[in-house]
Amino acid sequence: MTSEHPSSSSALSQPPLSLDLDEIIAQLSKPRGESFHSWSQSRNHFPLPSREALFRIVDRLRAVLFPYHFGNPDLGETSSRYFIGHTLNEVLQLLHHQVCREQWLLGSQLHWSSDQIETHAQGTVQAFATQLPHLKALLETDITAAYRGDPAARNLDEVLFCYPGVTAITYHRIAHALYRLESPLLARIISEIGHSLTGIDIHPGASIGNSFFIDHGTGVVIGATTVIGDRVRLYQAVTLGAKSFPRDESGSLIKGQARHPIIEDDVVIYSGATILGRVTIGRGATIGGNVWLTRSVPPGGFISQAQLRQEMFDDGSGI
Repeated sequence: MTSEHPSSSSALSQPPLSLDLDEIIAQLSKPRGESFHSWSQSRNHFPLPSREALFRIVDRLRAVLFPYHFGNPDLGETSSRYFIGHTLNEVLQLLHHQVCREQWLLGSQLHWSSDQIETHAQGTVQAFATQLPHLKALLETDITAAYRGDPAARNLDEVLFCYPGVTAITYHRIAHALYRLESPLLARIISEIGHSLTGIDIHPGASIGNSFFIDHGTGVVIGATTVIGDRVRLYQAVTLGAKSFPRDESGSLIKGQARHPIIEDDVVIYSGATILGRVTIGRGATIGGNVWLTRSVPPGGFISQAQLRQEMFDDGSGI
């Protein structure tokens, strides 16, 4: 009985394709537009940031922050100090290279010299390093909040190893620190790595207080100018987004304006809720599942789908 499909050995023995690619390669090699031409020129002088390197940087930073979980579980007190010191030095050297790469792109537009870029990069890495103890303390509050907020959590180790919300907030806190240190491209790449790993999309510009807990997490979106207070809890598929995007006279989007919600302390937002615009959800408020909200909520308020439907009916806009 003969097979209808060629065997792997016969497929490998086939001659290579003969393709005419010269014109295609020539077209692909051309820069597109003035901005891309400038970008291409910058790249010729200095390589672009590396997504793979930034993934390793965050991976090694997690080992520095939690050495027994992401470093070596057999470390003792003395060896852990050596491990942290060695790994931190390694990761900061890697980060310095990536900051230089980003600053070359930015600095070339400002006509910075190589010495100026180097000085700025060293200052950025030093400032980032000094924030690591505070960042670790923040993450410990996030881990504790997840453990206390989920009855299925058996211990803190399970939370740290397994909860996507903790992974996402770890990536975010690292990215946010770099964002505030004027490394927005590195920050955005790191945030997108976290997004791809967890399904949770947090812009590095978002400001998030302590004891933050995202339960389940898939589909959560937090916009760039969102401000979140302390002890806030979100469930899956929550969106904290913009209601509209203002444009200038030429029709271009106006960037940099505050356009996402402010979530005050001790707020709970249940799954599927969408909150849009620069509205304020007051302290201790609860937002029910699948609510669509474009107005502020007072402290201690409770918003549900049933309430919103009743308000529409009372206003004469319901059925």
